[in-house]
Amino acid sequence: MLGFPAFSFFDFNAPLVRPVLLSSAEIVKLITEFFKHNASSFGEAIKAAAVIRWEGCWEIVRPHVPHHSMASRRFLCNGVAVLVASVAWLFGKTELIDSSLKRDIIKRLAMSSSCSLVQVFSAAAVVLLSLESCSSPTGSPCGQTMGALLPGTGTLQAVEDGKMVHDQARRNGLVSDVYISTALVDFYAKCGCLVEARKVFDIMPERDVVAWNAMVAGSSLHGLYGDTMRLFFLQLAKDGLRLSPVILGTILRACSNMTDLRRGREIHGSIVKSGYLVDLMVGNTLLSMYAKCGIIKDAVRLFGEMESKDLVSHNAIISGCAQNGKAKEALVTFQEMKLSGLEPDSTTLVSFLPACSHLAALQHGACGHCFSIVSGFSMDTSICNALIDMYSKCGKVDTARLVFDRMHTRDIVSWNAMIFGYGIHGLGKKAVLLFHDMEIAGLCPDDVTFICLLSACSHSGLVYEGKKWFFAMSQYFYIAPRMEHYVCMVDLLGRAGLLYEALGFIEKMPCDPDFCVWSALLAACRTHRNIELGEEVSNKIQNMGHESSGNFVILSNMYSVAGRWDDAAHVRIKQRDQGFKKRPGCSWVEINGVIHAFVGGDRSHPHSAEIYNKLADLLMEMKRLGYQSESSFVFQDVEEEEKESILLYHSEKLAVTFGILTLGSNKPILVTKNLRICGDCHEALKYITIITRREITVRDASRFHHFKDGICNCGDFW
Repeated sequence: MLGFPAFSFFDFNAPLVRPVLLSSAEIVKLITEFFKHNASSFGEAIKAAAVIRWEGCWEIVRPHVPHHSMASRRFLCNGVAVLVASVAWLFGKTELIDSSLKRDIIKRLAMSSSCSLVQVFSAAAVVLLSLESCSSPTGSPCGQTMGALLPGTGTLQAVEDGKMVHDQARRNGLVSDVYISTALVDFYAKCGCLVEARKVFDIMPERDVVAWNAMVAGSSLHGLYGDTMRLFFLQLAKDGLRLSPVILGTILRACSNMTDLRRGREIHGSIVKSGYLVDLMVGNTLLSMYAKCGIIKDAVRLFGEMESKDLVSHNAIISGCAQNGKAKEALVTFQEMKLSGLEPDSTTLVSFLPACSHLAALQHGACGHCFSIVSGFSMDTSICNALIDMYSKCGKVDTARLVFDRMHTRDIVSWNAMIFGYGIHGLGKKAVLLFHDMEIAGLCPDDVTFICLLSACSHSGLVYEGKKWFFAMSQYFYIAPRMEHYVCMVDLLGRAGLLYEALGFIEKMPCDPDFCVWSALLAACRTHRNIELGEEVSNKIQNMGHESSGNFVILSNMYSVAGRWDDAAHVRIKQRDQGFKKRPGCSWVEINGVIHAFVGGDRSHPHSAEIYNKLADLLMEMKRLGYQSESSFVFQDVEEEEKESILLYHSEKLAVTFGILTLGSNKPILVTKNLRICGDCHEALKYITIITRREITVRDASRFHHFKDGICNCGDFW
């Protein structure tokens, strides 16, 4: 022996599940020494040789084959068949097929199935070898052989080879066989030949649940969700076939992709009646359907009612919450999953990191980054893309760039995420330079790239560059502008004060401008206090029937700034009568992994007394430095003293003050706000950075503001 430990044969079979990890020398040892008298391990070892495509192994295997009673050991036949077929195909030694394998010993079914699994050689070779080397007494391949060939040809998308099998089955009169017909339906469906699949399906004398699964899954696989639904609700009912977990899962996925909640609820009812709700796969798919349809409340309720949950269940609810604005719930579910003993996988992290991005929960996101490194996910491109987005939205754009630079493989999403990150931090010139780097790298931009680029130009006031890239998009990159590109251009011109140029741009659009385009211009009118144009734009939005609370608030605030209190009141009454409610401003800050949220005038926080006292002290010091409150940002008709009090307790000031009280004196503060930062708060935070000698970053609904030494990086352009 060669010093192998005293393990059982079963112990040695386990490592061979992944044979590609074995070298040729290791396989020689396994075959010639330890596995000489064990057929199971012998078969696995020679399959390992086949997978690494080692020609010389056949000469070592040949002397040992007779010792293992191969006719009664199907798993051994598999290994020998794969090895010989691999050598014959890769090295042109077709004589091995006739001289080395006896037809009555090597089963072609075993050979074809194994080759389909490891995909060592093309489906064409599988068909050729099978049809030439093993015939039934009548000279034709048997039905089992042809049925076993079809899954491999479908997986490899080998349409012509599959059609050869179909022709052979037709000539042998095997098409009416349920096993062959089902395999043909599955093959054609996998290859996207749904017309041919349907023809075979329709002429089947009887259809079992496997045939239905193949037809329905094929339609869903290729995006024909309408056909999938019709098959299920019409023909399945016609045949009176009993439901199965597989077909229910397929139908639910179709409902998810179509966001067809009504149908999804009908399937949910059928699942309850049939008793399949206890099936974990069905439950997970149902959970995913509700999440993708945006019905998070139902998804969370179903999640709580599920008797058993696995990693897929948790991933579905985390992803659904993150994608539907329930980031806090996503983080809570993630923590519960960890406490239950389940280890996150790459799919978990791809959903978890965007939730951290939404809340600017940097510490949670950084922990996720560390976990990805320890777990070996740091090379995953999708994980890296999520990390770039997370760090950018948590105020750490330099860290995002480090992740970007260290990526081994970058896709278009990687470049887009980094360009977008620069944009929201007001680093438009860096965004443009990175776009040039992407061109040099040979990657073609897509429509999302130009949305990110134009947005970056808008936030940095790069009007000339924005115009240039907008026209280059269609003229040089042949990308037709979408409505989002027009919104970016209106925003670009509007922020720069070119309101009437923006209006002319809208009027020249080749398509009708939508609500978002006009809203961008209305926001610019508010910024530059052009009430006349603002009223005109507001009327256009009303005529479109796409009113929202945001537009009412903008117009009302414009009237308030101009002192037109009656007009402002009229707008608010109209807003109330139409059922729109103003979204309250909310700011939050992460302290030691805990997120603390505040609204204007909030006294519900346990440390409210300390916060208000500290704010009063800061106000006195700010006034000594020359600060004067911007009362124009109070949109109520009240006395000046009350306006100052209202401004002092805005949510962003409360969050910043709490950060000052709880974080070390040398630590920066990151605050996130759900709306645009108030102009008075923007001015006040400049003074606070001087007083406290620390950096303060505010992420509002539009971009980042980095305050340091009394200056904001936006240059008061936002």
